Amino acid sequence: MKGGHISHILEINLAMIFISTSGVLGRYVDLPVPVTIGFRALLAFFVLWLFCRYKRIPLHVKRADAARIGVAALLMAMHWVTYFYALQWSNVAIGMLTLFTYPIFTALLEPLVLKTKFQPMHLLLCALVLVGIYFLSPTFDLSSGYTMAVIIGLFSALAYALRNLLLKGKVAHYNGSTLMVYQTGITAFLLLPFIGMADFGEVMYQWKGLLALALVTTALGHTLFLMTFRFFSMTTVSILSSVQPVYGILMGVVFLSELPDAETILGGIFILGSVVIESVRSKSLA
Repeated sequence: MKGGHISHILEINLAMIFISTSGVLGRYVDLPVPVTIGFRALLAFFVLWLFCRYKRIPLHVKRADAARIGVAALLMAMHWVTYFYALQWSNVAIGMLTLFTYPIFTALLEPLVLKTKFQPMHLLLCALVLVGIYFLSPTFDLSSGYTMAVIIGLFSALAYALRNLLLKGKVAHYNGSTLMVYQTGITAFLLLPFIGMADFGEVMYQWKGLLALALVTTALGHTLFLMTFRFFSMTTVSILSSVQPVYGILMGVVFLSELPDAETILGGIFILGSVVIESVRSKSLA
């Protein structure tokens, strides 16, 4: 049992390393955001579809589950697009740290969506997160690119939290690859107009970054992440995944030479600190 728990912890960390590449790749790929996400989803869809066919993983979903999976896919598309805009308007550190308010959104929404008990302590944790957001964007001016990046990053975090909660009850019945086939396929379909209007020459010039986003970040990272849902509660999953900003910022330092300033680090401490507090609380209440 202990060995199994450790292996699940390692799995979610591996998933976070793969998903963390979205930060540097989102800044590396120089294409309009809807085009980037559209091709990312389209390439990942074909890779995952071929993988499922090769491994004979069933792709059929029950009619009763189709609507929930479809809404989750729509939320995933919204999350990807808004997250990449947040990255373009700021940097890897601010983009990822703002996104990682999603564990708090998860903790607040889980009682409503999954009918678990609400814990008032989460309100204090939300206050800590808001202090962290203030330090990420200390000049709250709507004309400031960083402020708009924080706002849209918060929306991305909310969409991500809702998507994960909607799929929590489905990972026990469907393979993670199956769910990601529908996630990527619906996203690609929604962004098809942008794919069709894209400059093919520019897309081919960016093929390495797009392929890395499709294979490493999406097909590997998000599929593995979905598969860990069956071993933990959604709040625990979101808490464990808080290591992603650390991986992402380190990648930003190594590959983009983006050193976070003192205020960004302080904001990150408040945000991740609230997640650590919730992690300790959850363990003591278990």
